[in-house]
Amino acid sequence: MQLHNEKDLVVNNKELLYKGIFRSDDVFHVINQALKERDYQKREKRSEELVAEAGKQSYVELRPFKEVTHYMTFMIKIKIIFDKVTETTEVIDGMKRKFLNGDVKIVFDSWLLGDYKERWITQPWLYFVKGLINKYLYTFSIDAGFKGNLSGDTAYIYAKVKKLLDSYKFESGKVVKEKDVIEQIAEEFGVRDEKESPDENLWKGWQPKD
Repeated sequence: MQLHNEKDLVVNNKELLYKGIFRSDDVFHVINQALKERDYQKREKRSEELVAEAGKQSYVELRPFKEVTHYMTFMIKIKIIFDKVTETTEVIDGMKRKFLNGDVKIVFDSWLLGDYKERWITQPWLYFVKGLINKYLYTFSIDAGFKGNLSGDTAYIYAKVKKLLDSYKFESGKVVKEKDVIEQIAEEFGVRDEKESPDENLWKGWQPKD
C-alpha cells in the first residue's frame, strides 16, 4: 500500500468488550469474512502471545485496507486482545464442547488515507485552497461520503463480531437477532439507514447523522 500525505481519523478507539466463553478461531473467521464482504484486503501488523499465571494473553493487530479511488484508501486498525484465557468444557444441548474462557477486548480505529496531491497535481492552487476550506469552513460532500462509508464499514464489522460474542451466552436462552444488533451499533456509530431494506442490505447507503 502506498504512502499517503493526509490521514483523517474517523472512528477513534471504539471498544468491544466481552467476558465469558468463546472460540478464538470463530472470532477471526467472522472478522475475516466481514472484511471480505466489505472488499477489504487483509493485513496483519503484529501478533504476540504471553503465558501468565492467570492464563494466556494474546494480542493481534490487523490493518485491513480498501483502495476506494486512486487518491483515497480506507484503513481499519483492529486490535484484538484475549486476556486471562483458560480452556473449559461446557455441556451444550447434552453434548460436551470445548471453549476458551476469558476476557475479550477488540478496539477499532478507522482512517481515511488520502493522496489529494495526486488528485490535484495539475492544479496545486486548487489543492491548497481545498485544504483550507475543508479544515476551517466546509467539508466537501465527496469527503463526507467517504467518512460515512468508512464508519458504515467499521460498524458492520463491529456488529458481526458482537453478534458472535453474544451468541455464546447460551445461558440466557435467547437468540440474538442480527437486525437488533445492527440497529444498536448503527446508533453508537452515528449512522442511519435512509431507506427500508432487507437485513442483508441494511448497511447500504448509511450516512452520518446530522
